[in-house]
Amino acid sequence: MGSLGTTNTFQVLENPRPDDRSLPAFMVSTTRGFLPRMDPVVTLPKEFDALESLLQRMPVRTLSGEPGLLAHNKLGDVVDNEFPDLTDEMDRYKEDLPMMNALYRDYSFLASAYLLEPCHERFLRGEEYGLGRQVLPRNIARPIARCADIILTSLFFFFFFFFFFKSQSAGFLPFMEYAGSYALYNYRLQDPSRGLEYDNLRLIRAFEHGLDPSSSEAGFVLVHIDMVKNSGPLVAGTVKCLEIGSGISTPIGTVEERTMFNEGLSGILGALKKINAVMETMWGKSRPTEYTSFRTFIFGITSQSMFPDGVVYEGLNDGEPVSFRGESGANDSMVPLMDNLLQVPMPDTPLTEILNDFRKYRPSNHRDFLLHVKEVSRASNLRGFALALHGARPANDEERDLVRESRSLWLQVLDQVRDFRWRHWCFAREYILKRTSHPTATGGSPIVTWLPNQLEAVLADMVSVDDLSRKDDARGLGKTCEAVMDGALRQREALRKEVDKYCAERGVSRK
Repeated sequence: MGSLGTTNTFQVLENPRPDDRSLPAFMVSTTRGFLPRMDPVVTLPKEFDALESLLQRMPVRTLSGEPGLLAHNKLGDVVDNEFPDLTDEMDRYKEDLPMMNALYRDYSFLASAYLLEPCHERFLRGEEYGLGRQVLPRNIARPIARCADIILTSLFFFFFFFFFFKSQSAGFLPFMEYAGSYALYNYRLQDPSRGLEYDNLRLIRAFEHGLDPSSSEAGFVLVHIDMVKNSGPLVAGTVKCLEIGSGISTPIGTVEERTMFNEGLSGILGALKKINAVMETMWGKSRPTEYTSFRTFIFGITSQSMFPDGVVYEGLNDGEPVSFRGESGANDSMVPLMDNLLQVPMPDTPLTEILNDFRKYRPSNHRDFLLHVKEVSRASNLRGFALALHGARPANDEERDLVRESRSLWLQVLDQVRDFRWRHWCFAREYILKRTSHPTATGGSPIVTWLPNQLEAVLADMVSVDDLSRKDDARGLGKTCEAVMDGALRQREALRKEVDKYCAERGVSRK
């Protein structure tokens, strides 16, 4: 295990220790990045045969190709009349945290399918979503809550778990999340010897046709996994930049320190380019015309018309309803890591408050790492060091060239964040805005304005870095950065026109 710098205690794994069942499934490492430490648990213990059977029968199209329970709107009846409450079986496996993560994944799939099954049926008839089921029965509510509690910590009693719903230190909340259930803990390897090659990945659980690897549902999830498998070098580059930036001996740094810092930024840049290249494959692997059908099942409770008063978890919280955000790729940790490392200024708006709320919907180790990076970056004024804002001047041509390289790399990393967020906006436009009038995304954010809020912030920061560099060095940052800024400024104008268009069509405010 390695630490970040000399003054901080957060541990980033170098060896992910895949055989250690006592550690949480999700811990940040320089090898697997934000993927789980080991490939996800596929097979449940025999005590959960009833859950396994139900999940295999659940999808619209099962692994055999036959129609499943959701194809006939029969899941709710089976849950209500046949499915047992297996909460008491959980403690048999409470020391095996990867297994608990698998149970959390599986119960979250069942919970979402149960609550949103009526909405899916109406969607297929061409109607509005209407209301989902307003009560999660105890045979799902109690087990998923127990899973979340055990993953949080074995030191706290089950009966206090609703306190942790409101805590920033929670491991998982008892509802479907991006990393712990829907995406990053939801793959298996067809041939273990081939590893994480895209064509070797299969989904463990699905709602619609996702057990077929050529389906759009499978493609949607598997592309995310394919992206995140490149996050190890992203973490490693971040660790290196923080180690150098928090221990510099002079405001400019020595030639050796500045060289190593630039190597860290280069590693980050290379990782982001790979991630963005994989992200671009989404267009061919998950078709825009098919996304909205399986999307129904990944909506949350918060800010959704399907659950105007929240959802009652039967037998828990004294019968008072609770509310959680839905699964969203915005819960991925890669771009938020860059936001924190680069200190991207976000506007003080209600949209940014939603961004902050999303922090709760990540594995606790991811969340702690992101917070740690933010704190160390600010405490060491990493931005000031990278851009040479401390007031000191380079002493010679070698130092000047290294500072210029730092600024160039910093701007290019920002540009990769911009590229990621621009593509995310394009996905939202083509997959959602052109195909549904529902006003909120799966996580409960406003569908038109939320992504542009963050994208505009990155574009503004790029302009700021470019302006500073031009004022301080008449040479500018070279042709690569000139092309970056030319494209970014043109994109900013295109974005504003598009957002204005969709806001006017839907009668919503940009704020």
